[in-house]
Amino acid sequence: MFKIKTYNAISPKGLERFAPARYEVGPDVAAPDAALLRSQKLHGEAVPESLLAVARAGAGVNNIPVEDYGKRGIVVFNTPGANANAVKELVLAGMLLTARGVLPGIDYARSLGAMSDSAAMHQALEKEKSRFAGGELRGKTLGIIGLGAIGSMLADAALALGMKVLGHDPVLSIDAAWRLSNAVQRMDSMAALLARSDYVSLHVPALDSTRHLLNADMLANLQPHAVLLNFARESIVDPAAVLAQLAAGKLGRYVCDFPEPGFAAEPKIIAMPHIGASTEESEENCAVMAADQLTDYLENGHIRNSVNYPALRMERTAGATRLTFANENVSGVLGHVLSVLAEAQVNVIDMSNRSRDTLAYNIIDLASRPSDAVLKAIGEVAHVIRVRVI
Repeated sequence: MFKIKTYNAISPKGLERFAPARYEVGPDVAAPDAALLRSQKLHGEAVPESLLAVARAGAGVNNIPVEDYGKRGIVVFNTPGANANAVKELVLAGMLLTARGVLPGIDYARSLGAMSDSAAMHQALEKEKSRFAGGELRGKTLGIIGLGAIGSMLADAALALGMKVLGHDPVLSIDAAWRLSNAVQRMDSMAALLARSDYVSLHVPALDSTRHLLNADMLANLQPHAVLLNFARESIVDPAAVLAQLAAGKLGRYVCDFPEPGFAAEPKIIAMPHIGASTEESEENCAVMAADQLTDYLENGHIRNSVNYPALRMERTAGATRLTFANENVSGVLGHVLSVLAEAQVNVIDMSNRSRDTLAYNIIDLASRPSDAVLKAIGEVAHVIRVRVI
């Protein structure tokens, strides 16, 4: 029986993916094989020797010590795309709120709520409604930085609204390229995209390389009326630079999911309380996806949507014993492991291996189960990190 330790409130639809006959699941599980969480911070927490994998029901993994876990042979999963629709819809809402005078118009109408004379109220509204007039999204240009699951869905929605869409993503994957509409114009540089866009939406991960990606120098490329939308991560945009651009009249509006000190006093900023993925459907999708990835790894050794190990899947051979091992990505390790198996006269039926940066992962189907002594010898091969028999 596998043991899954849960943190935070995980959607029941995700927890239902763990068959009770094969899984013990809960927040008090001891010696867990895997952990399932949302926002729980694992930095600095003791790591159980039993821990094989961690899955986050969400895209960002800043709350998990990914590199350290990789060195220990712990696979870290996330759920890219599971919350994409929720974020896409909120970005559209942000665009519509800035295109029209929705929020100030509502505030003005509310300010007239104490009036008892309906005719007088309607007269006041008619007189002042021109203050809240805006423009339409149709015909405007949306620039999208980051063309993954959210970016591509946003592009489709914007095109359906009659917008022109520009895209920039220097690390666009093959899968993402297949998803992307051919109506999206690819831009070679971010500066060029900023200069041509009425709206700019950010959808890149929070990395050292993306910290303050939108800084004072880059923001200077925006048109003075442009609206910048950040529903990715707060670190991607320099808040001081945004405030300076707004004060200088060189940026139209800023809409984000990450309030900062000073934002409340700026009427040209709409800051939401980090609710981009906070929908019932999104939480269910993330939990189901995370649970399925954990079960497939624990039961079959397959890796899908890991942030520290390569993706790898291999059809199981009927009647075979499956061996998996993680290792540092240096030459000769797989050969040494195969030599150990050959010396023990354990026949290899099928195998597959992949590497990612400094780590590698291997799946080998064997004709018979290796003895504990053989498994110990494999674990002692230089650069092997972790060995499992499934």
